[in-house]
Order: sequence, then C-alpha cells, then structure tokens
Amino acid sequence: MAIVRQTLVYQGSGGPFEGVIAYEDEVTTARPGVLVLPNVLGQKEADNVHAENLAKLGYVALAADVYGQGKRTQHGPDAGIYMNQLNADRALLRDRLEASLEALASFGNVDPGKLAAIGFCFGGKCVLDMARSGLPILGGVSFHGVYDQPDYFTVSPIKAKLLVCHGWEDPIAPPEKTVALAQELTESGADWQIHAYGHAGHAFTDQDRKTSTVPGVVYEPKADRRSWQAMTNFLEEVFA
Repeated sequence: MAIVRQTLVYQGSGGPFEGVIAYEDEVTTARPGVLVLPNVLGQKEADNVHAENLAKLGYVALAADVYGQGKRTQHGPDAGIYMNQLNADRALLRDRLEASLEALASFGNVDPGKLAAIGFCFGGKCVLDMARSGLPILGGVSFHGVYDQPDYFTVSPIKAKLLVCHGWEDPIAPPEKTVALAQELTESGADWQIHAYGHAGHAFTDQDRKTSTVPGVVYEPKADRRSWQAMTNFLEEVFA
C-alpha cells in the first residue's frame, strides 16, 4: 500500500487555492479527514510531508492553502506579508478555513462526519479560530501556535476538543498569553489540553530552523517527537 499525493485546487473567498492531499492508494472505505494548516510561509513541502505522515496513520490529509494559489513567502523581512493581511481580517481567514475544510470533506473516501485540523505557528492560530467559530471539526491540534482571540463573535461552548502543544520558552506566546488561552477555553466550555515542553521555544517542529538567528525560535527534536506522539494519541481518541 502506497501513499498518494495529489494537487487539489479549490475555490473560496479570494481564491482559487491550491493544496496537496495525501491518502493511501488502496483505501476503499471512508476515512477521517485531517486539515494541515501551514505556518507564516504558506503551503509548502513541509506541510505536504505532514499530510503524508497523517496518511500513514490511516487518515486522508489536506495540506491547505489559505493565502491563494501561487502566494507563498520565504524567511526574511517580507515573510509575513500574506499572514498580516489575514491577521487584519480574521473573518476572511475564517471563511478561507471553512473553504479548505469543505474541500477536504468533499474529497472521495473522506468521512465528512469525522474531521480534524492541525496547524503550526500561524496555522495553530487557524486551528483555534476554527474551534472558536464553530466549524465542524471534532478536534484540533495547535503546534507552537499564536493565541490572540479574533474580533468576531465566538461560539460557547466550543465543541471541538483541543490539544495545544506549546514551547514554554516561546517568545511569541509567553506564559501570560498561554494562561490567558487556558482561561478563554475554560470559559468557552472547551475540552482542552495544553502540553508545555521545557527548553523549547517557537517553531520547535520546524526542521528548517535547526539553526536560527531569532532568539527563542528554533527546532527542538524532543518537543517535536513528543508533540507528534501526543497528536497521534489525541486523534485516535477524537475519531474513536
């Protein structure tokens, strides 16, 4: 049994969008679907690899695009150009997340009643916003995410179960912001977990950050390994 990668172009507000979907080639029954939401750089090879690894666990996974077809960035002064546009319009971001989830749900061999999302950095914020806005995911996993709340009405209770994998030395999400997230999720009635990894900062899963000139933003292999295992266990529970 082999893993297939397939480019998937789909529509949404400001689209078209282009992602990559991964699945086992001999799948004949409906499988749970997992949305993979990228970091600041947008959809890229690292996200495709995450989708493939999720496919190896038995899921159909879509490495999603929320910026738009052909809109990608590189590390440097302009890395956040597309992310900043969506940070300034969280409702538009929500609509694009909904379009990505619908593209996954409508793909062949995906069980539309069993959907989840994982995300990295900005993608972690995306996962939290999906839960906050009531999009139909059973669970979400944020890896070294960003925790600020959107400026629109959010649902209560939050129905999606949430796992937040957090580097304790993350300069983007210091302890007070992490505690504030826990308070928000508690007040929203969410079923939530926060796993905090010592001696890990932001981007601890990003193997392109094995060396970094930005303090607190660097790959950390133990946190990477432990958080992926935590995600694996979490998704098994969510889809049981």
